[in-house]
Amino acid sequence: MGYLVGVDIGGTFTDCVVIDEAGTVTTAKSPSTPGNFAQGMIDAIGLAAEALGADPKSFFGQIALLAHGTTVGTNAIVQKRGAKVGLITTMGHQDVLHIMRGSRGYSGRDIRKVVHFPEGGKPDPIIPKRLIEGVSERVDCFGKVVVPLNEAEAEAAIRRLLDQGVEAIAICFLWSFLHPDHERRVRDLIAAVAPQVFVTCSVDLVPKWGEYERTTAVALNAYIGPLASGYLRSLSTRLVELGYRHPLQITQCGGGTISVEKAMEAPLLTLDSGPVSGVTASLFLGETMGCPNVITTDMGGTSFDVGIIHEGKPIYSAISTVNQYEYFIPKVDIQAIGSGGGSLVRIDETTRTMRVGPESAGAKPGPICYGQGGTTPTVTDADLVLGYLDPDWFAGGRMKLDRARAQAAIADLAKRLSMDVMECASGIAKIAEFQMADIIRKMTVGKGLDPRDFVLFAFGGAGPAHAGVFARELGVQKIIIPQRETASCWCAFGAASADVLHVYEQVDIMTSPFSAQRINSAIEKLEAAARDQLRRDSLSEERQQLEISLDMRHKGQINEVEVPVAWTRATGAFEQPLRQRFYDQYERLYGKGSSFHGARVEIVTFRVRAKVEMPRPRLPKAQKLSKRVPAGAQRTSRPVYWEETKAAVDTPVYDGTKLAPGNRLDGPTIVETPDTTVVVRPGQSLLIDPWANFELRLSSQTPA
Repeated sequence: MGYLVGVDIGGTFTDCVVIDEAGTVTTAKSPSTPGNFAQGMIDAIGLAAEALGADPKSFFGQIALLAHGTTVGTNAIVQKRGAKVGLITTMGHQDVLHIMRGSRGYSGRDIRKVVHFPEGGKPDPIIPKRLIEGVSERVDCFGKVVVPLNEAEAEAAIRRLLDQGVEAIAICFLWSFLHPDHERRVRDLIAAVAPQVFVTCSVDLVPKWGEYERTTAVALNAYIGPLASGYLRSLSTRLVELGYRHPLQITQCGGGTISVEKAMEAPLLTLDSGPVSGVTASLFLGETMGCPNVITTDMGGTSFDVGIIHEGKPIYSAISTVNQYEYFIPKVDIQAIGSGGGSLVRIDETTRTMRVGPESAGAKPGPICYGQGGTTPTVTDADLVLGYLDPDWFAGGRMKLDRARAQAAIADLAKRLSMDVMECASGIAKIAEFQMADIIRKMTVGKGLDPRDFVLFAFGGAGPAHAGVFARELGVQKIIIPQRETASCWCAFGAASADVLHVYEQVDIMTSPFSAQRINSAIEKLEAAARDQLRRDSLSEERQQLEISLDMRHKGQINEVEVPVAWTRATGAFEQPLRQRFYDQYERLYGKGSSFHGARVEIVTFRVRAKVEMPRPRLPKAQKLSKRVPAGAQRTSRPVYWEETKAAVDTPVYDGTKLAPGNRLDGPTIVETPDTTVVVRPGQSLLIDPWANFELRLSSQTPA
């Protein structure tokens, strides 16, 4: 079969996971290279090859599948260095991007900014008004052409934008998803005049109603298009030169992967794809272990990302937000806060309290203890001062940490707050941990789910050090640190274990009683588009799977609920079971009895998820469990400050790579792997399960 390889580029490190035919997992981490992200990716693959004892130069020819999670598009938006974009839209509707919605893109976590206008404002416009052109055309809400496209106006608008030096053009007309010809005609006009310009049409990217969100999506896609497509094209060429002989797959925000060609057309699909890969990996492991309900938590150097798997399916969202701009893209619902290992700690001089994040020290200069010029304390500095981290064995000994410098910086904070140094460091960790617990509550309780019904997966380089606290705050009884040392590269593992996935949507609003013929017609169109794409991906039809879902609502509502259906065609007496599925889903979200059975029901959006299973890694299960901790697994103990005892305690330390399935350790203890540290707090216990995961239980009692 050859090797399965997944690579995920983060803000601090580029992670690589290699899985061989026997299911053996090899991991590698290399510093990200912001100036040329492809180099960091190739460096990480080279380190993995060396760990396998292979020649890095010939290793690329032995790879059967390479899946890559890229942050190029995300970084372009965050750093505001995307392309110069022009927008062509319906005459009279040029101000959609600037008007926005009433919330100005703030979520419930920013409620003060929503209701108190002085505390929040609109973001810098993606496209300035001088680069927005309106042309005469109009389609009504039934898809009927009211005003034909004025091609002369369109050509003139194109030339004016080109004269101003635009690198990309977004096209979005009113109701175009019901009549796409006008947008596609303008696309052809641009291709005839300036074939080098990146063009994106809303009918190809987001054929849905919602004028503002649809316009935002194409504007963002055009904004990152030239940079992302250029990066992916050069990377694909470089990999071929290195000997890779198969199509490059790119992870996407809906879960799974898409071809590099599709990613170059729609780079918007790659936003948030890294954190989504962590959910993909957790879904795979959860299926293997028989855990249908999983909370995924990914704590890296910059952010803390949360996803939910309920009843064996990831929870999806239809609307995403970036820089306050809301846009339509079907994606796995990931919520993130700026609470990572590199999150900066500052004192609010007004309230005399500490604030952790959302700003991060990033890869450079990084935390103070890295010794690369950082001057502001971070969560990692606090972890080092508390004793969670070994300054001589960070990143498997590849980095030496400066504990004295970190302690001096935190001592300065402590003095200003009249605190002890250890109390201050513990407070930093606790603030970050409580922020994490809060976002998880909003992702579970806020969606009608009880976190006590879930297993929590903690991964990322910093997650296992803090999971024992934020999981305890939620009432979760069991934490899984997946595959031990692989936990720090879990998103890369998700890329390597992902299936190909394409998501197709179409709006066709219909009110009950429903027509089976009309429903089936909408599904057939989406299915045809999905199968055509999979054929272009050269994927066999026998391995294709289609999942159908409908966005439904009570008539008169403006928001919909996604309802999965078990059939691919509506037949027989389908309506009553469909309505009941809608009521059940609605009441799960909004409470028992909240649905109105006497009202008419509407279908708004049809959705087809087309999936093709790719080669999967094998996770061997140990047939024998041993309670005896192997000789050599225990390292030199060290003092660790525990908030539970308010004192530093000499704490045993173990090498996590040498522990065997069946081993159990009672807290307090520290378990180290080359790229992450598991903190087992007093009263907690750690077991090695049959799949070689760390299983952290929040009670030291022996489980039944």
